[in-house]
Amino acid sequence: MVPARLNGPVLSLFRMVTGLLFLCHGAASLFGVLGGNPMTGKAVPVGEWPGWWAALIQLVCGGLVLVGLFTRPAALLASGSMAYAYFVVHQPDGPLPLRNGGEPAALFCWSFLLVAVLGPGTWAVDALLSRRHSVATGASLAARPSVPA
Repeated sequence: MVPARLNGPVLSLFRMVTGLLFLCHGAASLFGVLGGNPMTGKAVPVGEWPGWWAALIQLVCGGLVLVGLFTRPAALLASGSMAYAYFVVHQPDGPLPLRNGGEPAALFCWSFLLVAVLGPGTWAVDALLSRRHSVATGASLAARPSVPA
């Protein structure tokens, strides 16, 4: 059994690695780096549907999830984009991810859904902002004079 105090850091590491890998996919397709787009080895032409837009989602959402900023909405958008990729691109070639090449899309889809549901973990910009907001709200409430009933 994992001690509860490790849940936040482990979730944070999972989120960061998943975000970084997704960001790398987007950078490869948008800029032609890291081997380029898996289909051509080059950058996807600007504005091309759906490849360029998918790569933009990968880059932006991957970066946001990596740092833990707007984590839940970014992870939900990333999950949805991978569900779309699986059902539109891979599933027509067969129902099983092992046979249709859709394993990365399926894994990213479910990984981002997990992050969207569980949140960013403790090592995230969202968590830092939440802690600061809690401290500021608590301090302002404590500083208010009490009103007699």
